Amino acid sequence: MSDNQNIYVLLTDTGTMFTKLIKRITAAPYNHASLALDENLNEVFSFGRKCANNPWVGGFVEEDVYEGTFRHFPGTRCALLRLQITREQFEAARRVIQNYKDEEDAYGYNLIGMFGVLMRLDITRERSYFCSQFVAEAMKQSRIHLWDRPSSAVTPNDFFQHPAFEVVYEGMLYDYPLLDQSRLAGFQYPLQTASS
Repeated sequence: MSDNQNIYVLLTDTGTMFTKLIKRITAAPYNHASLALDENLNEVFSFGRKCANNPWVGGFVEEDVYEGTFRHFPGTRCALLRLQITREQFEAARRVIQNYKDEEDAYGYNLIGMFGVLMRLDITRERSYFCSQFVAEAMKQSRIHLWDRPSSAVTPNDFFQHPAFEVVYEGMLYDYPLLDQSRLAGFQYPLQTASS
C-alpha cells in the first residue's frame, strides 16, 4: 500500500452576479474554492451558500456537484487541482473535515473577511470562514503547509498559482469525465462558446 495519497482543490466560477463582481475586483478566473477528498468529487467541502438561490445565508457545506448550487448553475466552469500528500496528512484531513461536520451549526460565513482579502486586509472572525480561507485552514490543521501567511489571506487564485498543485482538469464542471454520467443523463446546461 502506497504511503502517498492525493487531495484535491476544486476551483469554480458559477457565473452569478456575485461572482462576476468578485471577478471584476480580482481578475482571477475562479472565485470559489472547495476541498475534495477524492477525484470523483463525491466528498467535497467548503464554506459557501447554504441555499442555492440565496448568497447571503452561508456556512460550512458538504457540496454535492450533482445537486444544490452547482445544479442551480449548470454552466459552472472549474479547475481541479491535485496535491500529493502523505497518508498521515490525508487521514488528518479527514479528521479535520469530520470535526467541521460535527460542529457545522457553530460556524458562520466570513463575508467581511472575504471582502477584506480582496482589499488585502487580514480580517479573521472566530468560527467564521470564507471558502479559500477554510480550504487553507483545513490543510494547515492537517499539517499540509503551503504558505507562511494567515489562512484569511489566501484566495482561490493562490491555489491555482501554487507550484505544488497539478491541474488535472479545467473546463465545464459537468464535462469532467470522472463524474457519474448516470446522474447527469438528460441534464442540459447552457451552451458555452470557446471564448466564454
